[in-house]
Amino acid sequence: MQRTDAAPHTVSRLLRRYGTVLAALLILLVFSLLSPTAFFSLENALNVTRQISFLVIVAVAATFVMVVGEFDLSVGALASLGGVIAAQLAVRGLPVPLCFALAAVAGLVVGVVNGLLITRFRLLSFITTLAMGTVIGGVVFWMTGGSTVFENIPDTFSALGRATFLGIPALSLVMLAVVLLAWFVLTHTPVGRRLYAVGGNEAASRVAGIQVDRHKVLAFALSGLLAAFTGALLASRLGSAQPTGGNGLFLPAYAAAFLGMTAFKDGLPNVFGTLLGALIIGLLANGLTILQVPTFLQDVITGVIVILAVIVQKLGRRED
Repeated sequence: MQRTDAAPHTVSRLLRRYGTVLAALLILLVFSLLSPTAFFSLENALNVTRQISFLVIVAVAATFVMVVGEFDLSVGALASLGGVIAAQLAVRGLPVPLCFALAAVAGLVVGVVNGLLITRFRLLSFITTLAMGTVIGGVVFWMTGGSTVFENIPDTFSALGRATFLGIPALSLVMLAVVLLAWFVLTHTPVGRRLYAVGGNEAASRVAGIQVDRHKVLAFALSGLLAAFTGALLASRLGSAQPTGGNGLFLPAYAAAFLGMTAFKDGLPNVFGTLLGALIIGLLANGLTILQVPTFLQDVITGVIVILAVIVQKLGRRED
């Protein structure tokens, strides 16, 4: 009887842990069969990695905050801010690396402010960052007058967003570098282990001598930096910056992060899981576009994915 009971439990556990991987493979198989020429090709594979590069980096930003048990709902607005700052600085003739750096620093500062507000005043991160995102949105509209920044943007600013190295999009390589660096920080450094400890049990972390508030501020700072940096990359790719250019990244980023919590680690935010979640969303969007499915369905599917991911996570905890 024990073996009979153990078998379904083992299968259920394997599905919960690797079901996301199987879902990605299933999506890949279905679209490859439906459109083998357009979808299943090296060119399209490279195109998908470039398309999801922005989503992945913002999702990694969200993952850092989720690791400490919080949420940053300002990541979309921060991406818009980063893109506008970088583009406006480029128009004024500043060196391109400095444009990207200053945009990232602006995001870092906002992230620190988010973290301080939440830790010093014991505010809910959900409400605080939602309000901060609204504030940032207003600031961005003030900076741009509500208009897209595109006039007099130098070609050097757009070079990174459109460049390739040995046939691989530069944005894909930047995405890979961010993923590997974030993975290393979270899994192979004392700081990363303390971040996970804070998210796992805040009270126990305080007893263990971990400076909980400082690590939460650090998580929000990294989130802000990566979100704003993503906006600068997006502006470089498009050769322009829209006041709401990064807003569309918010929901898919959290969809990817929640999907990641159902992969590789039971119920824990993790970088490679987030990458897989973003890949699933990217494959769906790419495949549906190739099949000429109406674009509004992508938003519907993304929302459904978030709900299903949360349900799977909750069911997994109950069974454990």
